[in-house]
Amino acid sequence: MKKLALAAALTAAPLTAFAGNIEPAPVEPVVIVEDTSSSSAGIVVPLLALVLLAAAVASD
Repeated sequence: MKKLALAAALTAAPLTAFAGNIEPAPVEPVVIVEDTSSSSAGIVVPLLALVLLAAAVASD
């Protein structure tokens, strides 16, 4: 009976040692993909500058 109790105690002892995990679970990074819109913001400023230059030349 003592051997059975000792065997049960030795079997259960290592289970409590692995009950917790020190390292946090790995979390996959969230990838955010933004759609690129074809806006005309890159062409508006030069066109506006050209219109203002043409208006300045025409007013002279």
